[in-house]
Amino acid sequence: MQKNFSDILTQLPDFIFNLIILCASIVLGMILKSIILRLTRYYRKIKEFSFIKSTVLHLGKSLNFFLPFIFLNIFIPLLRFPQEYIDVLNKSVELGLIVSFSYILINLINVVQDFVVSTYDLKKKNNLRERKIRTQLQFLKKFLVAFIVVLTIAAILFSFEGMRKIGAGLLTGVGVGGIIIGIAAQKSLSNLLAGFQIAFTQPIRIDDVLIVEGEWGKVEEITLTYVVIHIWDDRRLILPINYFIEKPFQNWTRISSNLLGTVLLYVDYTLPIDKLREEYDRILSEHPLWDKRTKIIQVTDSKERVMEVRALMSARNASDAFDLRCDMREGLISFIQKNYPNSLPKIRTDFGDKVIDKLGENH
Repeated sequence: MQKNFSDILTQLPDFIFNLIILCASIVLGMILKSIILRLTRYYRKIKEFSFIKSTVLHLGKSLNFFLPFIFLNIFIPLLRFPQEYIDVLNKSVELGLIVSFSYILINLINVVQDFVVSTYDLKKKNNLRERKIRTQLQFLKKFLVAFIVVLTIAAILFSFEGMRKIGAGLLTGVGVGGIIIGIAAQKSLSNLLAGFQIAFTQPIRIDDVLIVEGEWGKVEEITLTYVVIHIWDDRRLILPINYFIEKPFQNWTRISSNLLGTVLLYVDYTLPIDKLREEYDRILSEHPLWDKRTKIIQVTDSKERVMEVRALMSARNASDAFDLRCDMREGLISFIQKNYPNSLPKIRTDFGDKVIDKLGENH
């Protein structure tokens, strides 16, 4: 039977035979991928992080190219092509393997990212350490992807003999060329170095709350060249990465996500501060957003017509602090309105005794 099958293959026209070999490479690659998916079916159903699950999910597309190229590389000696065509096919398969292997490496970085994301969850109340790691991860991922792409392009170019000669010529003139390229790429290199500095010294991190350019927002993304700030009203402020090295800005979560919130009230001098303090303690102690660290109410200034009362409170993060301040402001104003309406800010006018007597005579 084997002889008959071998004879049949031998007698096939070259075009049909070559087509069968090419199709067999693709089919065998798909079969091998299908076997891998079946063997890992259990792990892909797990909700928690799994290296096998993440690897299969991320490498699925890249294996669609890599495995057929592997089989095609094995079967090339069987093809019935003239030698010049075989050389072209060999070179094409070589380039395909380089590109698909680079694609695999990039997806393996995504596997590491999944592991870090599952281990360092930003949803924790005190997520300072998590934000440090995630910031470094995001920058390193983009840097490694860019590095792999550059290496891939270099490998493709240097796989051609002509490009090697060009490369040798470029190396000869590297002195002058290096100066020219250095001047041209000065800004890009500055941004890249700023990115490294931010990734490891971390003046900002992912999910940090910043006041920058007069806007309040959170750091949403840090790339090799720019930073995206998610403004509170869902706008995005995009700044060059070296902005955060060269210019001042406020970072509300640099050391910890815990914050102090302030409420300023301007009231009449007749308001009893003790009663206001009692109401403040009552509202704050019952509020779910208060983290029980700081609770102070003081008269911080006395003006001509009003006195300034400052209520200071603490919360777990910037969002909670904002909501807590709003609720406390509403609660204290409502208390004054209901219990001491005459202690709201007002303007007094003293006409003097003569004016009052004269007004009385007229009436």
